[in-house]
Amino acid sequence: MEILEGATAYVVDDDDAVRDSMRALLESYGMSVEDFSSACAFLKTGLRGLTLSCLLLDLHMPGMGGVEVLERLRARGDSIPAIVITGKGDLAARSRVVGAGALDMLEKPVNEEALAHAIAAALRSSAAV
Repeated sequence: MEILEGATAYVVDDDDAVRDSMRALLESYGMSVEDFSSACAFLKTGLRGLTLSCLLLDLHMPGMGGVEVLERLRARGDSIPAIVITGKGDLAARSRVVGAGALDMLEKPVNEEALAHAIAAALRSSAAV
């Protein structure tokens, strides 16, 4: 997908294999990828001012989960478009995730086409800001 080329994806997941596979997939689309093994490591980066970027965030991580990360980002004024990825999703989780400001929630194992479309939508919203 053309809109993905040159964009940046921030992948936050405590699972090394998930981060590695996401990196390989997203780089094959021409994206730049920065990955983080914890929410705390990601939150220390201060991503203000970036255009054409999105956040791929695991819902369930040790310490701080995806919803808490989104709440902290929004509280400090960061509006980076976010997609939450989870292995244990349900309607209540989707409601919490969307309420915290995510654009979408996808279930693991993530369908590559669904992920590409979700990222493209996130990047379009990022470019519109």
